[in-house]
Amino acid sequence: MDSVLIASNTPETMGIISSLLQSRSFDRIVTSQSGSQARRDIMESDFDLIIIDTPLTDEFGDDFSIHAAEHSTAGIILIVDSNHLYDVSDIVEDSGVFVLPKPVSPEYFYQAAKLMESCRKRVFYLENQNQKLQHQIQEIRTVDRAKLVLIQVLNMTEAQAHKYIERQAMDLRQSKLQTAENILRTYEI
Repeated sequence: MDSVLIASNTPETMGIISSLLQSRSFDRIVTSQSGSQARRDIMESDFDLIIIDTPLTDEFGDDFSIHAAEHSTAGIILIVDSNHLYDVSDIVEDSGVFVLPKPVSPEYFYQAAKLMESCRKRVFYLENQNQKLQHQIQEIRTVDRAKLVLIQVLNMTEAQAHKYIERQAMDLRQSKLQTAENILRTYEI
């Protein structure tokens, strides 16, 4: 992780959290005392981790945590008084916000930060896999459209159209997608 946003109403808490994070060698730590300032911060910059120590100066912090989950890809840790832990968890857990009770031990905090980092890496991996699959689906659709054009325009069978695309791709040393796109440009009306 490279950058962290810490939202807390007390400079002491920001200092404690910053010192806990210094051992993790974050490139950039941004601090904010209000929800409105923290909202501006996430609009202006991307963060890998957002830590919210409730309450903030202008709001409790649960609304900001949900806003941050909707508008960033950061892992989000919300630190609340242990009396409100379950109520706040019920509100924010569907947004993927991890809630910690106050007071939080350095070890527990470190584990929560590691958990957010692991979850974030997993999400990025899954998003990457999803993009690859979307690309493959688009390629299949394009090749199928080219086959349909060959069937309609040149009266080929599906097997002949398939073989034609494969042969053209091999002869021209290009992908089936490129061949299909060339066929579509040539024959599609």
